[in-house]
Amino acid sequence: MKSTKYILSLDQGTTSSRALLIDLNGTICEVCQKEFPQHFPHPTFVEHDPMDILNSQLEVTRQVIQDGCSENDEIAALGITNQRETTIVWNKHTGKPVYNAIVWQCRRTAEYCKQLIENNNADMIHKKTGLVIDAYFSGPKIRWILDNVDGARSAAEKGDLLFGTVDTWLVWNLTGGKCHVTDYSNASRTMLFNINTLKWDDELLTLMEIPKAMLPEVKESSMIYAHTEKSVFGKSIPIGGILGDQQAALFGNLCLEPGSIKNTYGTGAFMLMNTGSEPVLSQDGLLTTIAWGLKGKVTYALEGSVFMAGATIQWLRENLGLIKDAAESETLADSVDDSYGVYFVPAFQGLGTPYWDMDAKAAITGLTRGAKRAHIVRAALEAIAYRINDVITIMQKDTGMELKDMRGDGGAAVNNFLLQFQADISNLSIIRPKNIESTAMGAAFAAGLATGFWKNLDELKTMKEYDRVFTPEMSHDKRQKLYQGWLDAVKSVLK
Repeated sequence: MKSTKYILSLDQGTTSSRALLIDLNGTICEVCQKEFPQHFPHPTFVEHDPMDILNSQLEVTRQVIQDGCSENDEIAALGITNQRETTIVWNKHTGKPVYNAIVWQCRRTAEYCKQLIENNNADMIHKKTGLVIDAYFSGPKIRWILDNVDGARSAAEKGDLLFGTVDTWLVWNLTGGKCHVTDYSNASRTMLFNINTLKWDDELLTLMEIPKAMLPEVKESSMIYAHTEKSVFGKSIPIGGILGDQQAALFGNLCLEPGSIKNTYGTGAFMLMNTGSEPVLSQDGLLTTIAWGLKGKVTYALEGSVFMAGATIQWLRENLGLIKDAAESETLADSVDDSYGVYFVPAFQGLGTPYWDMDAKAAITGLTRGAKRAHIVRAALEAIAYRINDVITIMQKDTGMELKDMRGDGGAAVNNFLLQFQADISNLSIIRPKNIESTAMGAAFAAGLATGFWKNLDELKTMKEYDRVFTPEMSHDKRQKLYQGWLDAVKSVLK
């Protein structure tokens, strides 16, 4: 007799694909991960091969099923969480991408976005989508593909091409091309979706010259969308949850009440605050986004976006060779008392919230003869916390709320130095959950609710456990002095 033991969570990220088996108690019973190549064909371009995304995700998912499931174990449902905004266009007849995936970090559409701003579209787009005009989002990336890939525009106008963010690409392939779908959270990151009407916006599609037939159907974040083809995993599995990675982390952290807040320290760093059933438009550079759609109701969030967090540490390792692994960054940072006046501004893909400068370039400032490797590494970790503090400052101003604490998750949240410095520079308690895999948990929770694996939100709340709370220890004067130094460093890179 078969037993329904697991939810399968597919966590497709910017640098790796992962699959996790999660049981009824919210315990991760099995995990498998694989990195895949990053492509940089131009200094400001970032691409992935869509087949690398798909194949790496299939490989780790098959492995985790093989390692964690017996023949008698049944997977109740599959949930997907994904790197957002990354744009894939493929031929619906052949299933082949017409171009590489243009990654959310890519800045190739910056000039087009400037034209949109110069043509007085910023206010209209902000009111409809909750977003600022930036190369970060999917709409301009779709237009770039249609305008720059031979035959793409004519094929799209004939109805032969499909667009999807990574969730859509995965579902389409897992279902043998039968299901072209996304959820509210991912649709709200395209700069094409009206977050008030909950529909693709005809005015925006006309403005960016994107055929509506390319776009997926938009549905809630927790429901049975389709079943996987049996040939894919050896069994047909219901696909029951889709959430963009940052919204998934908000859900996985069980930030279910308005005012609750989390920050995910991943490739980038993204802070989201649950704002409830009504969208709150920011006047200071925060994004208004859809957190999730659940049981006929939409929940909104305010978001601050930092493009480089864990990727900054990756750059130190891979490009400069200053560290052998991420863990060494903590050891080196703790080996010195301070950064020796060094500031690291990681504007490798411009700067997001609250600056929104697409042309800013990275810089290391304050270098003197006495600066050592440890000082530069410490400055890089401090930079992540400073950028998050930029967002916290704006979020408190925009909402009129004085924040007391914040949940911190994601891969870089294992770094104790980073979270302690965050607590110090932001004067907040940083709560690290026992399970920092909040993104994967959010997708699993959505899928489990869709199938009755978990009965309701109250049952999920019983799984909330914390590992450690980092409390502020820095004096007010020191905090002010350090942060002013950071703001001065940022000014030096703004265009």
